Amino acid sequence: MTSSPAPQRPTLRVALYQPDIAGNTGSILRTAACLGFAVHLIGPVGFDASDRALRRAGMDYLAMAALTRHDDWAAFEAWRAEQGLRLALLTTKAAKPYTTHDFPTDEVLLFGSESAGVPGHVHETADARLTIPMVPGARSLNLAVSVGIVAAEALRQQSVGGKPPP
Repeated sequence: MTSSPAPQRPTLRVALYQPDIAGNTGSILRTAACLGFAVHLIGPVGFDASDRALRRAGMDYLAMAALTRHDDWAAFEAWRAEQGLRLALLTTKAAKPYTTHDFPTDEVLLFGSESAGVPGHVHETADARLTIPMVPGARSLNLAVSVGIVAAEALRQQSVGGKPPP
């Protein structure tokens, strides 16, 4: 008889600050389930976040996803402090490209809501502020696409113990 290895506890954590669009959150949960990272939803969210609604948005991947819900920013910050985790904010208002960042396993990647990003006090809390470089004139990428891009680089670094290229 053979047994499957026990699932590993995700070391990559992605937090979504008050997301507005269920479809994006569902896509992120599906990506997280497939790639093995954890998702933290920081409320209030702008859609029906019941398991039934998320299952519809994330298809049959919700059961596989490592999902934690936080009622609000204060609850998330209390959890983060208890865990001793750093915070890297992905924002269009940053100058440092994500490709130059060293993604440690004790960090949470925070993405803002589709319509408003994050408020100033959240920006001030971040240990690192990162951006995805885009061509001039481009305003922003879809939230699910942004999470996929940055999570892939963080997972690459963590799996090979590699740092970002110089």
